Amino acid sequence: MKQGDTYLSIIIPSYRSVEVLRKNLPVLFDYLKKQTYTYEVIIVDDGSDDKGETERVALESGCRFVKNPVNMGKGAALKNGMLHAKGKFRIFTDADIPYKTNVIEKLLHYLDFKEFHMVVGDRTLTNSSYFRDVPFLRSFGSRLFSNIVGKFITTGIYDTQCGIKGFRAEIAEDLFGVSRIKGFTIDVELFYIAFKRNYDIKRLPVELQSQDGNSVNVFRHGMSMLFDLPFIIINKYKGKYEKRPS
Repeated sequence: MKQGDTYLSIIIPSYRSVEVLRKNLPVLFDYLKKQTYTYEVIIVDDGSDDKGETERVALESGCRFVKNPVNMGKGAALKNGMLHAKGKFRIFTDADIPYKTNVIEKLLHYLDFKEFHMVVGDRTLTNSSYFRDVPFLRSFGSRLFSNIVGKFITTGIYDTQCGIKGFRAEIAEDLFGVSRIKGFTIDVELFYIAFKRNYDIKRLPVELQSQDGNSVNVFRHGMSMLFDLPFIIINKYKGKYEKRPS
């Protein structure tokens, strides 16, 4: 399959999420099967020790399957999936398909017809439903991290962690080709590099549909993500994010 043969690639990182995938992949495919464009769904198993169950569910559902040899983190899984993708447009989301699928149509509209480089869900926008529908502790932790990032790293973008983002193929290959963060802070890194490239970014409201797959520990992962932030700046000044030749 050559790049261009596929209109849309959807990349889903997974770690010990086989039951979540089994429950929620039908929701995604119910939506995709009604569309007229070509698509692929790529499940990236981040080293789950489940005796091949994730692969079995992925293939039975009609997905492509990619596997990290060991558990490396969300960032490593996304990078692996994005660089294996063939789609003209590439979206990543979480294993529980957390947002109503009509947001996919909106992402593609702005990526294709409006020609934005990157289109992202933003849970802080007026028409989003996320923060009123999740537990207080999770909401508080997410808002706290987002405010720190928005003030010191992404200069005004206060929701870097929303679990759905889309890219034009060449932008995905650029950003993920130079990304270094292996954990959850990959989202911040993507924004940072995109800003340094002056890429056009469109934010869209999202409506919560599922919370089955949330594996983020507010305190443990939150501290890890905060420790990752300085490395983004360090990587920049070490030239790690320099654009690679096509």
